[in-house]
Amino acid sequence: MMLTIRTTTGRENVVIDSLSTKIKNHNIPIKSLMHPEDLRGYIFAEGVQEDVENLIKNVPHIRGIINKEVKVEEVERFMIAEKSEVKFEVEDVVEIVGSPFKGELAKITRVDETKNEITVELLEAAIPIPVTISVNSVRIHEKKKA
Repeated sequence: MMLTIRTTTGRENVVIDSLSTKIKNHNIPIKSLMHPEDLRGYIFAEGVQEDVENLIKNVPHIRGIINKEVKVEEVERFMIAEKSEVKFEVEDVVEIVGSPFKGELAKITRVDETKNEITVELLEAAIPIPVTISVNSVRIHEKKKA
């Protein structure tokens, strides 16, 4: 059974780390934990309701549990890995569509394909500051000139 845990928005990864540690240390029979990036403030736990309730006790940033079973089919679309067909290159200009810099244009200064991240410099900034963000948070605005 898959259950939904509500968390403080932006603290989902911290909560997953805490829950994972608690699962290992106390041998709690939870099969999986998942946090889809598209659903801020929610984590899915696969296990028996009683075990999930015991798991979340006294864990910071947890705001409760939604007592309604979620079918795997409903969250399956979040589990399928996205393949980026667009190859990002240094000097490409991208528009940031996620993160605090949403709507800004930036030039790519470094591409890290293993981490699926790029480092950019914001074009409108008075002083160019390198910012590292996920490739899922940007879209190509203009390819570099050949």
